[in-house]
Amino acid sequence: MLFDCVLGLQEVDNESANINHREAVRAIILHYDSILMVHSNKGDYKLPGGGVNNEESHGEALRRELREETGYIINNVKDKVGVITERNWDKYDKDSVFEMTSHYYLCEVSDEQTLQQLDDYEAELDFRPIWIHVDEAICSNEEILKRHNNSANPWLYRETVVLNVLKASRIPKNLHAKSD
Repeated sequence: MLFDCVLGLQEVDNESANINHREAVRAIILHYDSILMVHSNKGDYKLPGGGVNNEESHGEALRRELREETGYIINNVKDKVGVITERNWDKYDKDSVFEMTSHYYLCEVSDEQTLQQLDDYEAELDFRPIWIHVDEAICSNEEILKRHNNSANPWLYRETVVLNVLKASRIPKNLHAKSD
């Protein structure tokens, strides 16, 4: 794996803390010098993906989330490239910690694209799939982070960390994960 890191609270006493855990999957889909991202009306870019439902495998969740957010169909779930665990005080349950573990996978998609099936909040954020150069996505996300904008999307820092790791690893230059 390229990365396995913790953002936010580094250590939590599992015996005394109430932890609300969510598991998520994120797709990394590359085509020559572009990566498939989801762009929001706040100007940021995120990798497509989301929560894993009960009784759902990572592959099933990736296929569902990618189809819903981008309309693209996954042909192949390839290698797991990283994990990011985010821990913060839960804003809805003040005596608890919210912990989200995001698993990142390289995936291949077909050229076929269907209609997006966005959740209400995703439609409100005007999610749009876009093929973009990794450097452009990083630059845009880092500009938003520099503004210390309280209305920035909660995934902004996490996704920027992942994009920087991908850039440093040279994956975008060496891998073509979209079917031609």
